[in-house]
Amino acid sequence: MTQIMFISALAALSALYLFWGMKMLPKEGWQIAAAVPLRKGGDGSWAGVNLTWYGILTANAYLVATVLALVLMAGVGISLQAVLAVVVLLLTACVPASRLVAQVVEKKANTFTVGGAVFVGTLLAPWIIQLVHRILPGEGLGVAPLAPLAAIAIAYAFGEGLGRLACVSFGCCYGKPLSACHPKVARLAAPLALTFTGKTKKIAYASGLDGVKVLPVQGVTYVLYCSAGLVSTLCFLQAHYAAAFLVALGVTQGWRVVSEFFRDDHRGVGKFSAYQVMGVISVAYGFGMVQLFSGAPTPLPDLARGCAMLWNPAPLLLLQLLWVVIFLYTGLSRVTAATMSFHVNAEKV
Repeated sequence: MTQIMFISALAALSALYLFWGMKMLPKEGWQIAAAVPLRKGGDGSWAGVNLTWYGILTANAYLVATVLALVLMAGVGISLQAVLAVVVLLLTACVPASRLVAQVVEKKANTFTVGGAVFVGTLLAPWIIQLVHRILPGEGLGVAPLAPLAAIAIAYAFGEGLGRLACVSFGCCYGKPLSACHPKVARLAAPLALTFTGKTKKIAYASGLDGVKVLPVQGVTYVLYCSAGLVSTLCFLQAHYAAAFLVALGVTQGWRVVSEFFRDDHRGVGKFSAYQVMGVISVAYGFGMVQLFSGAPTPLPDLARGCAMLWNPAPLLLLQLLWVVIFLYTGLSRVTAATMSFHVNAEKV
């Protein structure tokens, strides 16, 4: 009963979040959340920095992904200390990689790529788990190596799925205009097509497609990834860790390969992009990890024990810190700027 309620709650919240995001976030007013004045100019106006909804929504996605990883790993008996060590090491590698890989592939200094970060994380995750197991023996990581790998894959599926709303807000990772698609594809996608407004959205200044109906690639990604996360979570709670890992990894990376053909933003040179190559390698690598770690004991997870871990000051404070760090790292806009002026409302003095 607890498992059904957990899965149902994840599904319901994901659906509501998607409905709100796809309805509101393409609008111009949902890109900049706030502006902070920094320097006063000679004309009395202030130059400021923009704090974006991209940062808020990305921080939300990281938070949800980390909470899921904590709950699922704790549910199979992995200690809080070991879970935090794995999560911190992964984030330490993946968060900078989200910018570094984009710089290498897209030749742009002020953009992020979740695909690149995930590729780095996929390669490193098994070995980070093994490293933490050696450093912290007896903390639960040696019982079933596929269990923490599956938990991380599930967390990623939900995290990137939810994170697609950040792309809707910023106007990045956008699909091809319906006018450039095959008529059957355009007709099928027309009821769900996205129309972005605002000259500061990436789709406007990079491709001039503001006000144009485009394929809802972000929405499809959201649905597929969260659905894969739900199925994988159900497998995980039944102790089918290999299946949980492969479903989450296979769907997310498989769609990454396919979705590139429907996107219109710059993805690097070549018809088959570097991100598609990363997706193919990640799936093959995942099957290799299943073969490597199969045969280990697979204890049945205890969802209540996993949830209980959250009711502790240490993880709660660390989760808050994580949200703030991710927001500041991704939410301080480098490609937009603000000019502000202030005055007194004389009639209210």
